[in-house]
Amino acid sequence: MHVTIEAISFLLLIAFLAGGVDAMAGGGGLLTMPALLAAGVPPVAAIATNKLQSTIGTGSAVLAFLRAGRIDARAFALPAMGAFAGSALGATIVQHIDSSFLAAFVPVLLIAMGFYFLLAPRMSEEDRHGRLGRTGLTLVCTGIGFYDGFFGPGTGSFLTTALVALGGLGLVRAIANTKFLNLATNIAGLLAMIIGGKVLWLLGLGMAVANIAGNQLGAWAALRFGGRGVRPLLVIMSFALTAKLLANPDNPLWQWLRR
Repeated sequence: MHVTIEAISFLLLIAFLAGGVDAMAGGGGLLTMPALLAAGVPPVAAIATNKLQSTIGTGSAVLAFLRAGRIDARAFALPAMGAFAGSALGATIVQHIDSSFLAAFVPVLLIAMGFYFLLAPRMSEEDRHGRLGRTGLTLVCTGIGFYDGFFGPGTGSFLTTALVALGGLGLVRAIANTKFLNLATNIAGLLAMIIGGKVLWLLGLGMAVANIAGNQLGAWAALRFGGRGVRPLLVIMSFALTAKLLANPDNPLWQWLRR
């Protein structure tokens, strides 16, 4: 497909901003997904291209956490395998769903994810007794992995919430091991999309570079100023981009509602 220079510039800017807010509050996919769709990228190609830039960004974060000794790869190997399998299945299924249904369904998912990010409670910094064992946590991660392969935005927050609320991890440990699990879901989803020929490589790689630059700036800002106020701003920007999608009278959502 053809993407204009203006659209590419817009997407690189959004990827940079998404990297910044992702480093401070998570949820960068709430910006990149609606931006890709607003630029005219078909839904499955948007999911695939977003997965490419997300995989590279998450990989860089995993390396940083590994160097810091924050990731317990042995303890989370089984949940990571479950997450990988779930994501591969989700990414395979989404490629066989009617594109008009996806174009109608995705804005609804984006709005739901936006409200989740806005209303999600703060999580504990301290480790506690886990409510689920490794098998139970693996099943939860498999389900979240399926969601990530099928759609994606909000996966990191879901995994962190699961590790804190169900796994008993403190927030810092949960965030570090979430990156490990999220890398597994991203790689699986990306591989499925590559096999299906859905990835827009040049656009995705360009967005990845912009996303990494934004992550670096966001990490610096988080350390210096903290992340207060970032989540509401993220949700506002996400809703604005989603509103641009819904403002189009030809959006399949309106056709579905008129039936």
